[in-house]
Parts: sequence; structure tokens; C-alpha cells
Amino acid sequence: MSNSAHPRRGLMLVISSPSGAGKTTLSRKLMDKYEDVRLSVSATTRASRPGEQDGVHYDFVDHTQFEQMIEDREFLEWAKVFDHFYGTPRKAVERRLSEGRDVIFDVDWQGADAIHDQMPNDVVSVFVLPPSIQALQKRLEERPGSDPEKVARRMAGAKSEISHWRRYDYVIVNEDLDVAFEELERILLTERQKRLRQLRLEPLVQRLLAD
Repeated sequence: MSNSAHPRRGLMLVISSPSGAGKTTLSRKLMDKYEDVRLSVSATTRASRPGEQDGVHYDFVDHTQFEQMIEDREFLEWAKVFDHFYGTPRKAVERRLSEGRDVIFDVDWQGADAIHDQMPNDVVSVFVLPPSIQALQKRLEERPGSDPEKVARRMAGAKSEISHWRRYDYVIVNEDLDVAFEELERILLTERQKRLRQLRLEPLVQRLLAD
């Protein structure tokens, strides 16, 4: 949690990677270490699955409500995936940022672009690369429930996702998970100190100049 004596604005940490490169594991490690870092909760029109809680895993809404939210411009970004809609509600994110808390977004490059277009001063984007295509395929093959069809489908999309790496502020090569996490942590801590996020500076400088 942010120190009230040194208030700051939270940041939006957008993390993208091809499936299997490690963005989910890195995000979880960051949230485990920092209580003021949490994953963005998306709204969706799909039904909840066993164990999922409304407002924790997703905000579950019907199609009519989702379409109204689109009409009212309540989303930072949204997309239709097969028969269901997914979107990032703006108000919840803005509230967390104003409280000095950080929000992680696990999105692809298109989602990253959409979020950046909406709130460019708050977004910090990170792309996670595998050390090699062979290593990526091995990780996918070793996933529980993996089968050749799933691996082939994910590998087919991997190079397309990787081709957009230059759109991001930072790039991490996840060859060693501990090293990759240290790099991600340094990015977070450095970006928290950016001038625009240090809310105490403007009044402090005004007092210094007035004395």
C-alpha cells in the first residue's frame, strides 16, 4: 500500500507475451510480493465457471448490460471472443490509481494499444519473450492437459504476437524465471518514482519556492 505521507498515483502495468512465455507466472509473483498490485477485473458476458466469484475473477453481466456499457463508453478496451464479450471497466481502474494502487493487465498487443490510447500517462507496458521458439514449444508441451492440437494452435499465434514487441516500453527475456521477475520488479519500482506519479512534488516545490 502506498505511504500516505508520500502519496503517488498508481500505474497500469500492461504485460503481454505469447502463450507459454511466462506473463501469468510473473504477474502472480508480483502480486504475491506487493499487496497494492492487483490484476484488473474484466467484465464478461460468459457464464461463471465452478469456483469463479463475481467481482473477483470477473464481473459477470448479460449482453444487454454489456452493450449499454459500450454505448456509455465505460470500457478502456473491449473485444468479442467467439460468442462472448470481454472488457475492462474504466471506473474501477481509475479508483485504484487514485488510491495509489497499481493494476496489472494481462492482454494482447491490441488490448495494450487500446488501453494506452485511453490513458497514456498511466500505462507502463512490458513484453515477455521466450529465449527461443524451441523453449516456448517445450513449455507448452509440458503444461497440464496439453495436447498436440493445442500446442500447434498456440505456436501458430506466437510469432504473430512476438512481431509486435517494439510497441512496448520494456522487453524481458524469460530464460530464468527468477531473473525475469527481478527485472519486472525493477521496472515497477522505477516507474513508481516517475515525476508525474509523485503527487507530493507539486505542492512541495510551491512551498520551496515561496519560502
